[in-house]
Amino acid sequence: MKKLGLFTLLCCGMTVFAQKSMEKDFSAIEDKVIEWRRYFHEHPELSNREFKTAEKIADHLKSLGIEVQTGVAHTGVVGVLKGNKPGKVVALRADMDALPVTERNDLPFKSNVTSEYLGSEVGVMHACGHDTHIAILMGVAEVLSKNKDKIKGAVKFIFQPAEEGAPPGEEGGAALMIKEGVLQNPDVDAIFGLHINSQTPVGMIRYKSGGTMAAAQRFVINVKGKQSHGSQPWSGVDPILISAKIIDGLQTIISREMNLTNEAAVITVGKITSGVRNNIIPESAEIVGTIRTLDYDMQKQLNRRMKEMVTSIAEAYRGEATTEIASGTAITYNNPELVSQMIPTMEAVAGKENVVVAKAVTGAEDFSFYQEKVPGFFFFLGGMTPGTTESFPHHTPDFRIDDSGLLLGVKTLTAMSLDYLNSDKTPRLENQPKG
Repeated sequence: MKKLGLFTLLCCGMTVFAQKSMEKDFSAIEDKVIEWRRYFHEHPELSNREFKTAEKIADHLKSLGIEVQTGVAHTGVVGVLKGNKPGKVVALRADMDALPVTERNDLPFKSNVTSEYLGSEVGVMHACGHDTHIAILMGVAEVLSKNKDKIKGAVKFIFQPAEEGAPPGEEGGAALMIKEGVLQNPDVDAIFGLHINSQTPVGMIRYKSGGTMAAAQRFVINVKGKQSHGSQPWSGVDPILISAKIIDGLQTIISREMNLTNEAAVITVGKITSGVRNNIIPESAEIVGTIRTLDYDMQKQLNRRMKEMVTSIAEAYRGEATTEIASGTAITYNNPELVSQMIPTMEAVAGKENVVVAKAVTGAEDFSFYQEKVPGFFFFLGGMTPGTTESFPHHTPDFRIDDSGLLLGVKTLTAMSLDYLNSDKTPRLENQPKG
């Protein structure tokens, strides 16, 4: 206990000292970070299409004298900043892609960009805050590049495309970056990432040790019936009716079969396709949705029961149905040793009262793939204007972020990087859960 207390004091002291010596750098960077964020917000690009975004990032890193690699996982940018002393390697990750959402906000830097998505013309918007993540990490890169004398080892800046998922038929995101060697040359010892949150007040940081975000899976259920005239349902088999019974049945897996006192689990149907006319009972239907789990044993149970139930319900109504379940992201698992090591740093930067332990959420993040390879820590940064009575969720047309929260992100990632590199502690990966 005494040793832990001593470490905490040393860690906090190191952070406070580093903060004070870099205060001018932080003050100078805030306006730039806000300007970058607004540029990216006004010029969003969809997954695996972040060409102009990547170009602006690469130009900035090169201007700082950072070693830069482009074209990683299609449009990814990786920068390596080596300190004046040898040591470990810490990676910092920011995602770059926007969403097929048409913005409704009345902002001077509102997105009016349109693009093609799955064959349709759509609006494009940074409706999840990735624009802030890019700007924050660009700010961290500039501050650290001016303080190489404080870096013991190296910092790897990972600007990642396609966190929201690559287009159909393409690879992308964290999985492809790892496949192309982003965690090697130099080998990464630990990785940090943050996510802005529109429903957490500016100035606050939320985190959780262990499982913090859910594993995500995509499912497709194909229902086969028998086509008939809409006036004579008895002469056919109605796949739309079967689909309704299947959707209703799936929710009983959650409400009656999952031990929700253990961890949360969600089944959501997001798309149903069937039929062409009001008076024709169609031959088939397709149900598409997502599964979210925070425990891999629960995930296996849920997958098994879905397939059993879908088949049985279809047969009960004289139809047929098949279920395909594809893996998406893994559980975002914050390494407990790394979290414990970094809590004093976060508290020193944000204030102890502003660093809050959160519950797990059923959102998903492909940052989880990095955490399967190296110890990682992913946390949430406040982006909601203090005192606001209404905030809008991520992935919606009204989503917005208060720019005044960005500097805390820069300071926190900078301090975490320096404290980790200057510490002799190296967390173990052995307790990482496997799907």
